[in-house]
Amino acid sequence: MDTIKLFVINLLCRVKSEKGQTLVEYALIIVLIALAAIVAMKYLGGTVNNTYSNAASTLAKP
Repeated sequence: MDTIKLFVINLLCRVKSEKGQTLVEYALIIVLIALAAIVAMKYLGGTVNNTYSNAASTLAKP
């Protein structure tokens, strides 16, 4: 009976630690995606703004 208890406790501890590990992995992925988005917006923001401005001015002409 003690062996079964130890097995269950060990299994529960592993599940809890893996959930924490998974959370950290997801957090790192989200941070990397956010950084990539910020860098992309910084370098492409002006180009996208000019494109939309040109499109808006073209559509505004009668």
